[in-house]
Amino acid sequence: MLIDLENETSLQIEVQKLEKIAAVLTSKQLELVITDNETIQALNQIHRGKDYPTDVLSFPLENTFEDMPLGSIVISEAFVKEKAKLYGHTIQDELSLLFIHGLLHLLGYDHECDQGEMRAKEKELIEIFGLPSSLIVRTET
Repeated sequence: MLIDLENETSLQIEVQKLEKIAAVLTSKQLELVITDNETIQALNQIHRGKDYPTDVLSFPLENTFEDMPLGSIVISEAFVKEKAKLYGHTIQDELSLLFIHGLLHLLGYDHECDQGEMRAKEKELIEIFGLPSSLIVRTET
């Protein structure tokens, strides 16, 4: 298994779907943590200096050896539920969208300073896996 899941919530997660997404991009293991807003807000404050909850955070491991994990992705349960309802798709679809975003950050993509490469890769993966395009729509505004 590529994903070491730590689900601190009541969300039902189809980890096999996320594994398929991960396998397209990497053969390295990674940690996925699903948590509450308080925990993700504390992580956001500590690691990014931003004192508010966010949807997804990525923590790549530096100087990874061949057999070391890629890093960790942390996703907020509240954001998953809120955005799934707002955009009218399933919890699993929203989780998959945020997972893609977090995984691309682990792989070195950065939408804040690239020339659209991360958005293009997100769009490509969304199309491959038949996911809703709301991630692209909401991040282009």
